[in-house]
Amino acid sequence: MNHYTYRVFWSDEDQEFVALCAEFPSLSWLADTPADAVSALQNLVDEIIADMHSNNEPIPQSLSERQYSGKFNIRISPALHRALAIEAAENQISMNRLISNNLSMV
Repeated sequence: MNHYTYRVFWSDEDQEFVALCAEFPSLSWLADTPADAVSALQNLVDEIIADMHSNNEPIPQSLSERQYSGKFNIRISPALHRALAIEAAENQISMNRLISNNLSMV
């Protein structure tokens, strides 16, 4: 059983549900119900993994099993940096806290 990250949504264009797997971005599956779309895609992923295994290809690690440091760097414009610094100072919090709080609302 895999622990990959699946998402399903309705496609107006296809008039079906679309299932996607984050670790295998080139794969998708269309079906009449969300459960059928995800189930079929999980079966396809299992087949792909078996094929990769038999060909000694590296198998993607699931996002849920990866270790995350909790840190990432991002480049922003000097104007945005200044605006964030001002907002953080006005709220008497660190810029890190301000940005973390804003990201948590996404």
